[in-house]
Amino acid sequence: MKLRAQIDKVLERTLVAIMSLMVINVLWQVFSRYLLANPSSFTDELARYLMIWVGVLGAAYVAGKGNHVAITYFSEKFSPVNQKRVKVIINLIVLSFALFGMLVGGLRLVYVTLFLEQLSPALKIPLGVVYAVIPLSGLLIIFYKILDLKKLRHD
Repeated sequence: MKLRAQIDKVLERTLVAIMSLMVINVLWQVFSRYLLANPSSFTDELARYLMIWVGVLGAAYVAGKGNHVAITYFSEKFSPVNQKRVKVIINLIVLSFALFGMLVGGLRLVYVTLFLEQLSPALKIPLGVVYAVIPLSGLLIIFYKILDLKKLRHD
């Protein structure tokens, strides 16, 4: 099995696990609030952090699958050679954002929050752990875009 397929499978399973945990968490929140009349103190915060992880990891997954939102009206009017050039430029732009915005910026964010020992209010977990999804997703997007650029070069 190719590395890309293995990473896709791990990412898919991770996203399903996070979504499942989020559903269970929200169900517990509703149950404890309305049936026990004693709302859980951590569920709101956990749901928020799980949503962040699903959103950012999901973006990496979608970038790997090439299913991200795109406006192709103008590029479809180009010749096949120019369409390929546009795809290369778009992949380079996405790769640059993932490298500088997500990987470098995300690592700085994680470092600062861990260095300052910032903890989440209810769960008391380091916020650096929550923010670690940003550089992780950046790495995944970089990986996918490099593979996409290699594929475009050989097509």
